[in-house]
Amino acid sequence: MSLSFPTMAAIRFGYGLRPGETPPQTKDDLIGQVMRGADIVPGFPVGGVEARHTAILDLQDRLRQIRQADGDDLARRQQRRLLQRRAQMLFQMDANARLMQSVLSPDGFNERLATFWTNHFSTSANKSLPMRLIVPLYEAEAIRPYISGKFATLLRSATEHPSMLIYLDQAQSLGPDSKGGMRRNKGLNENLGRELLELHTLGAGSGYTQADVRSAAMVLTGLTVEQQEMETAFRPQISEPGEHEVLGVSYGGAKRTRKDYLAMLDDLAVNPKTAEHISRKLAVHFISDQPPQEMIQAMSEAWKKTDGELPAVYRAMLDHPAAWRDEGAKARQPFDYIVTGLRALNSGADAGDVAAFMQAYQQDDTDSDDMMATPKKDAAPATDGQAMMQAPPSPDDEARMKRRKAFQMARALGQGALRRMGQPTWLPPSPAGFEENFSVWITASQLSERLSWARRASAQFGRDVDPREFLKATLADAARDETIRVVSQAPNRTSGLTLVLASPEFNRR
Repeated sequence: MSLSFPTMAAIRFGYGLRPGETPPQTKDDLIGQVMRGADIVPGFPVGGVEARHTAILDLQDRLRQIRQADGDDLARRQQRRLLQRRAQMLFQMDANARLMQSVLSPDGFNERLATFWTNHFSTSANKSLPMRLIVPLYEAEAIRPYISGKFATLLRSATEHPSMLIYLDQAQSLGPDSKGGMRRNKGLNENLGRELLELHTLGAGSGYTQADVRSAAMVLTGLTVEQQEMETAFRPQISEPGEHEVLGVSYGGAKRTRKDYLAMLDDLAVNPKTAEHISRKLAVHFISDQPPQEMIQAMSEAWKKTDGELPAVYRAMLDHPAAWRDEGAKARQPFDYIVTGLRALNSGADAGDVAAFMQAYQQDDTDSDDMMATPKKDAAPATDGQAMMQAPPSPDDEARMKRRKAFQMARALGQGALRRMGQPTWLPPSPAGFEENFSVWITASQLSERLSWARRASAQFGRDVDPREFLKATLADAARDETIRVVSQAPNRTSGLTLVLASPEFNRR
């Protein structure tokens, strides 16, 4: 290992070094982050889990009232637009809180794993309006509490959550020969069955067939979402009767129950193909686009020995020598890059100056745009065609304009940057999630966006920071001699910090 253990641990397995924060010193420190992570309540969804469930029900009720209301279409459209605006505002607050969760947490390995598993079990908030409220809840209650336990438990939790059932259209799937299916003249939707085998467990090319996909979808019939309460439910009347064979194992019978699909999930969770597929994905995420087969084998063996105890799999990855060599083999994805940059700049007391700014200006004043577009109510009308001179802005107007500019800067450094870089929070391009390959994230356009971000962030937060000290604090012994030389010769502080954030070392891990 060419780098010291703390530097490598923070950069490869966390979100980098933050000035004043002690990085992990041992592998036990990294595993300890994961074990205590299950008990940590994340900063999202905003208001907490129970309040979010209430908000989802309220949104559903209001949408139902709009659909059923008498009156003209214009009034209904206006009411729906208002709901859309409120849902979008809440979603943006959640996304900002998700970003700051990773910036502020001292448990970088746990945060990275939460990001990995949320991407592995991808759902998108773009699916429908209620999903703007549901998807943040999904990560908080269905993913994060279970990444330190058995994969079978995590698989159950992710599969059964309304977010997954809505995203992959399982809520629309009915057994063709079930009572409900025949009565409604609707049939099977194979989306969840297909992604369960191809993405979530066995992996593409692992030997399953189209017949297995269809049978898995049959076993899953009955698993649905109670639309009025927006909760997971099992309805036997829409579940396809009979036995269905998946990978040579039969599930179900004349009377279908929830136990049928749970047994299938449990069998898939301990399948050797699942162990190999997910071990490879973990190694690709953390180590290299082409991880050594011996590492994957060691992780798979740990999976088999423990029936999928995830901390044992993580430990097998950390124990392999390949985990601690060839630094810089992976590109930092946009979320990783921005979180690492904000952490590096987040000096100051308590939560830090960056956190204070990003949290204070995560939401725009709701009437800012109206204030900018609407004349003052007390302005006198123009007479004789003579234009009125605009009165000078009041102190209140100046304060609001200042706040709006600060909001625009916070957005540009957070969610706006993530969108421009191609990794918007909770909005993956497909059920396969965001890509991992180095070539996807290190391109001319990507580096241009990162350089622009580095300039803005340095100008906003680094005016009083010595670039040479910043380099030592945030890259430590990972800094190359060339980077040290260039930064030391920077004409000013903002330029020096920009060079650090734009350096190859900072864009890789």
